[in-house]
Amino acid sequence: MVDLLVGGVALMLVFEGLLPFLSPTTWREVFAKALRLSDGQIRFLGLSSMLVGLLLLILFWR
Repeated sequence: MVDLLVGGVALMLVFEGLLPFLSPTTWREVFAKALRLSDGQIRFLGLSSMLVGLLLLILFWR
């Protein structure tokens, strides 16, 4: 189980690093837009992301 968790975190870090590595200018623009979001909008994005991730885990983890 720990191997799966570490693998998932490692894969998340790879995906998180793709945009700043491939296009730092676009990453800065996205980050600047994110700073202008309200707390409610950020919470909604976080909740949506968690629900999609949970749904994917339920559907494909067998």
